[in-house]
Amino acid sequence: MKKPAPFLVYTVLRLLAFLVPLAVLWVFFPIFREYWWLAAIFAALIGMSISMLFLRRPLTDASARLVERRESRSSGGQADADAEDQAIDAHEPGDEPKA
Repeated sequence: MKKPAPFLVYTVLRLLAFLVPLAVLWVFFPIFREYWWLAAIFAALIGMSISMLFLRRPLTDASARLVERRESRSSGGQADADAEDQAIDAHEPGDEPKA
């Protein structure tokens, strides 16, 4: 079975860390139905705390995947730059073409 994308897993878990506390505040505390913006602020703070405490592993996986993708993209560009450097180094300064 293929492993799910780390970005997707982390995004879904972060959304759940916000939406579940928001739903709990709306359902169990009727005052937050009137002050929905206050419920959103509290849910964001709770979600941030949950994320920092329990979502370290998914964040690390997503970050590692980002580094892998960046290195794979830059390795092609680096190979091209190395080939250009070798071509320049092979060309001696005294071999300037005369016009």
